[in-house]
Amino acid sequence: MNKLHTLSAVQAARRIAQRSLSAEAFARACLERIAERETLVQAFAYFNPEQALAQARALDAGAIMGPLHGVPVAVKDIFDTFDMPTEYGSAVYQGHHPVADAAVVALTRHLGGLIIGKTVTTEFATFPAGKTHNPLNPAHTPGGSSSGSAAGVADCLFPLAFGTQTAGSVIRPAAYCGVTGYKPSFGLLARGGVKIGSDTLDTVGLFSRGIEDAAFFIAALTRRPELQLKPWSGSAPRVGICRGFQWSQVQPEMATAMDNAAIALTKAGAQVSEIALPARFAGMAMAQATVMAYEGGANRADDVLRHGDRMDPRLAEQCRKNLAVSGSDYAAAQALAHECRAQLADAFGACDVLLAAAAPGEAPEGISYTGDPIMNGVWTLLYTPCITVTGGQGPKGLPVGLQVVGRIADDARVLAAADWISRHLD
Repeated sequence: MNKLHTLSAVQAARRIAQRSLSAEAFARACLERIAERETLVQAFAYFNPEQALAQARALDAGAIMGPLHGVPVAVKDIFDTFDMPTEYGSAVYQGHHPVADAAVVALTRHLGGLIIGKTVTTEFATFPAGKTHNPLNPAHTPGGSSSGSAAGVADCLFPLAFGTQTAGSVIRPAAYCGVTGYKPSFGLLARGGVKIGSDTLDTVGLFSRGIEDAAFFIAALTRRPELQLKPWSGSAPRVGICRGFQWSQVQPEMATAMDNAAIALTKAGAQVSEIALPARFAGMAMAQATVMAYEGGANRADDVLRHGDRMDPRLAEQCRKNLAVSGSDYAAAQALAHECRAQLADAFGACDVLLAAAAPGEAPEGISYTGDPIMNGVWTLLYTPCITVTGGQGPKGLPVGLQVVGRIADDARVLAAADWISRHLD
């Protein structure tokens, strides 16, 4: 097998634009890799190789459409696609065919991207786990809910993929699979045509095999060239080590990874300091859970009330419980979130970015449990941009992921800082 499937998105896009590589040749390389590995990884909810090749041939026959021309992009199966089934990981929507693309899918096609297939999600991006295995060790979970997107990128089935995060569904699977997971600032990417769980939490995120590709993807989708990756300039970044109020729940390998990262970054010239979040932030994990439950109850009301017998029984039970979350508790949770977002700049202090745990530790064994999002939910509710970097290995040899956290709407800085940090943790 040739190694074309290992090309980064930036490399492939450049060669396709120069006509030194055809979209069809790159697609075929990815399809050969999928044929070899999909039985083991099981990243796809829907995949049709002839459909992918037809897209590639059409792209080769026309003018270059945009920066994503010919680059395969996989789509988590909670994003609508007009030409592929969209089942949201649920038997409730078996055989469902939307009539339109989700906003970011339509934009991807407009920019020349090749939609290679739909990736496995947990049911309604919650639970239970899907069929996907971690390609680094198939006996372990790839994380969730964006399971197939993370695993497929990690195994070089495709270079780019969409996911979503309500608690930790981009950052955690990226950490478990050792790839770049990027949760942009809330609202940076449009959510039209995405099966919504939480109106004020759900964030469209991206998966890639490097920070340069993540920056390339977000810059293309947003038409904001300033988000293209630029080398960190001037003095080394000021990095705040933020263990947070949930630190007691991390595994020993995460504690070691954070300590080692602080040492390595200091040696590389970064100004590293310990950052303690203000006391009010202690309630943010519970606030995130309350917001997710209250809004999820409303958004999944029809699904559970009319079709609960076709849902996983545990999920159906949780959806019914969510309908009982009080409006006053929800209002209090949102009030705390607004207060903490206002205090966030002070929490950063003089730091450019914070470095936090992306998950409690390495990927748990087994695929029936996708891991705990406890290290992610607070940042999701705070609306901060977050991007994963690998901080070491756990006892089973799997990646231990850290996340670089930036100020709200400071995505260009967090991408550049994460790139600098990742280079000095290698």
